[in-house]
Amino acid sequence: MKVLHIINNLGTGGAEKLLIDTIPLFNKKKRHVDLLTLDGNEYPYLKKLKASSFLSVHSLNSRNIYNPLNIFKLIPYLRKYDLIHVHLFPAQYWVVLAKIFSFSKTKLVFTEHSTSNKRIVNSFFRVIDKFIYKFYAKVICISDEIKDVLVKHLTIDESKLIVIENGIDIELFTKTVSINKSEINKNILDSDKLLIQVAGFRYQKDQVTAIKCLQHLPQDIKLLLVGDGEFRNDLEKLVNSLGLNERVFFLGIRLDVPVLLKSSDIVVISSHWEGMPLSVIEGMASNKPVVASNVPGVFQLVADAGLLFQKGNDRELASKIEELLCDDVYYNEIAEKGFKHAQQFDVGKMIEKQMILYKELLEK
Repeated sequence: MKVLHIINNLGTGGAEKLLIDTIPLFNKKKRHVDLLTLDGNEYPYLKKLKASSFLSVHSLNSRNIYNPLNIFKLIPYLRKYDLIHVHLFPAQYWVVLAKIFSFSKTKLVFTEHSTSNKRIVNSFFRVIDKFIYKFYAKVICISDEIKDVLVKHLTIDESKLIVIENGIDIELFTKTVSINKSEINKNILDSDKLLIQVAGFRYQKDQVTAIKCLQHLPQDIKLLLVGDGEFRNDLEKLVNSLGLNERVFFLGIRLDVPVLLKSSDIVVISSHWEGMPLSVIEGMASNKPVVASNVPGVFQLVADAGLLFQKGNDRELASKIEELLCDDVYYNEIAEKGFKHAQQFDVGKMIEKQMILYKELLEK
């Protein structure tokens, strides 16, 4: 069984992080699983994966992932692998078109990572999406909410959909040891209280609300923003305009996220929408309270194991944070509930389900 995962790049995001963590584990189980990215930017995630001796990492080295010429560059790979597992748009489209033009019999699998995107609300792209999804033997939905969205908006046959929830390496987060806060940045005191948000800098993730909430909190509460993206300059300007330069720290893309989570006090997820954010599970697995926006893809995951606030409401977010930091008993209660909740999302379960799916598709 030769399987190739295809994704736009390994910049920053939940899907990208998932592949970094899981593909090496597939290969340790004697499953031949490789990776291909459309662009060849040397992001930290990509460098980490290339350092692995378990797999081959390919790249189209495309300067523009939206260039249709990527279709023809993909065709040779469809002939080398038994099954192609695709993540994110536009790779989602290009692989299907490569299959059509090449008459390849390679089985295709796609993972839908989010409950919302620009194509779903656009009638023109909804028609195209319906066509594209027909060529995937199976569509993996990482949550029941995503499955419901696809059935409702794209009228996809439910038999084509399968729910396989994401997972993380629970043991890694359990064993990770915290460091002194001053080691993260010299301008952070060990007595400070740290909020942390791990997410790409794009509209969906709404770091704006996390930043604004600091206006309603004491000076010793500071925010770590882990990630990067197109909105970074806008976020830096916002921090400067609010006079929060000494309280917000842009850490960039980091490979030591478990350490940063363990060394922080509260994990914040302020997204406008989500699929099944790994950052929620990772925060809980780090035994830290999670405060998240009450949106699809998040509230079902947080349930009673964390705190929810109204999307975009920075005052309510600040209030939830104060509730936790002002009551040690309550803080520990929420942290413990989250830690127990995270145990059901071990990555081993996800890998086993995916391997069963691959086998079933290739045997047909």
